[in-house]
Amino acid sequence: MEAYRDQYATLLKDGKKVVVIGISMDADTTLHAWMHDEDFPFVFVSDTGGAVGRKYGAYSVENKIDVRYLFVIDGSGKITHVMAPFHVLDPADYNTMKAAVDSVTK
Repeated sequence: MEAYRDQYATLLKDGKKVVVIGISMDADTTLHAWMHDEDFPFVFVSDTGGAVGRKYGAYSVENKIDVRYLFVIDGSGKITHVMAPFHVLDPADYNTMKAAVDSVTK
């Protein structure tokens, strides 16, 4: 999530026409503390039971965790791009994400 924060202006248009929601199985208190400590400019949602992950196919039954997926959703609510999984250490995935965000925010 630090990469999203650190590249917020270029990747995510500094929040103009873009909303970032990080969904994690961590407790809400943990997410709130982390969000505050790291100065993230976006929202985190706690999915401790994995319900959201299951709904969107991001929940690993074997590992009992949500896998890092990235969804780009346009202004009408339609999912226009899915990266499953999203590789946080691969610069190419950030380029792909930027292109997907650019395509729905023009």
